[in-house]
Amino acid sequence: MSKYDPLEQHLARQPRQELPMTFEEIEAVIGFALPPSSRTHRAWWSNNPSNNVMTKAWLAAGYETEQVDLEGRKLIFRRTAPQTKASAPEDARSPEPKPRRRHPLFGWMKGTFTIAPGTDLTEPADPEWADIAWGPEKKDEAGKDAA
Repeated sequence: MSKYDPLEQHLARQPRQELPMTFEEIEAVIGFALPPSSRTHRAWWSNNPSNNVMTKAWLAAGYETEQVDLEGRKLIFRRTAPQTKASAPEDARSPEPKPRRRHPLFGWMKGTFTIAPGTDLTEPADPEWADIAWGPEKKDEAGKDAA
């Protein structure tokens, strides 16, 4: 359980697409003060899931941050995922395990290259290298590999 779970639950219950919040309102939801870096570094509010634990909370609730105003100490949470059962009333929800999330780079090269049909991926690309690694191939009189 994360200390930012109250924020995730609060956001998941919101029916709105955009939810403006001040830093003080966020602190009231989570029950403690935000770290000092959240007030001075815009990157703290980035939507990179490896940024910090709180980022994972708002992303899990289906929101991303935008229009972060460090001087005014406010921001907007914008819904990026459709509402789920998590936004239903407490008594209507059934406990479901969270889906496993893959790393954001998983599959990033998909579709960038193809392998021609009939290609033997176990065959060495350079026959000379195979001779160096396993010794010269033995050929019969017809020039075919001897078994």
